[in-house]
Amino acid sequence: MNKKKSTILKAIILSVILMDLIPQKAYAMHIAEGYLQPKWCLFWAILSLPFVIVSFFKIKKKVLISNKHLVLFAMSGAFAFVLSALKIPSVTGSSSHPTGVGLGAILFGPMPMVLIGLIILLFQAILLAHGGISTLGANTFSMAIAGPLVSYGIFKLFKKLGIKNTYGVFFAAALGNLATYVVTSIQLSLAFPGENFMGSMVKFLSIFAVTQIPLAICEGILTVIIYNILEKYNKKELKELEVF
Repeated sequence: MNKKKSTILKAIILSVILMDLIPQKAYAMHIAEGYLQPKWCLFWAILSLPFVIVSFFKIKKKVLISNKHLVLFAMSGAFAFVLSALKIPSVTGSSSHPTGVGLGAILFGPMPMVLIGLIILLFQAILLAHGGISTLGANTFSMAIAGPLVSYGIFKLFKKLGIKNTYGVFFAAALGNLATYVVTSIQLSLAFPGENFMGSMVKFLSIFAVTQIPLAICEGILTVIIYNILEKYNKKELKELEVF
């Protein structure tokens, strides 16, 4: 079992390393450096800060207290890094990407993924010119806070209704992905309302809808595949994490 876990983790880490080595042009939906006015950068940073602090203590309590969960936690972070680093061109000349945070939210809850998402976004901004430092608070709120909260909520709802975990995982990952883009559209609409806020939000949502909906479906399917592997080889750990 340990050999299987090690192989999966090594494969994902290798993918992360390869991603870092490939030069990529920054079109992505992470809000770019300098795109938001300073007041909105500050607003989203302050709003995200309490979640980051809570996340730190959640990780310390729920993950680091048990070393056997570290591999799963590292794999969840690597999975999110790789998926969110992918950039698929949109018909509008911009681009979209998966988020990958749904898996970690399902396994460990939404709060631990906040700090992991922040670290991922920081590295992507520095290494891949994907997003920005000034917009880190806004991107953290959309991808690392809103996305995991929606994913976790959907998964728990399906579990409470007695629906098979596979379906819960799919919809949790897919809708968590879409939630990130809805929140980002709200953030952009607040910063650039144009004639009216709602009109601006509809415009921003429509820009990414063509590519983001298929991407959300693909992310849901991929997350189910990874989950099924974990369910096969890490059933004991999943029970301890109360995923079942």
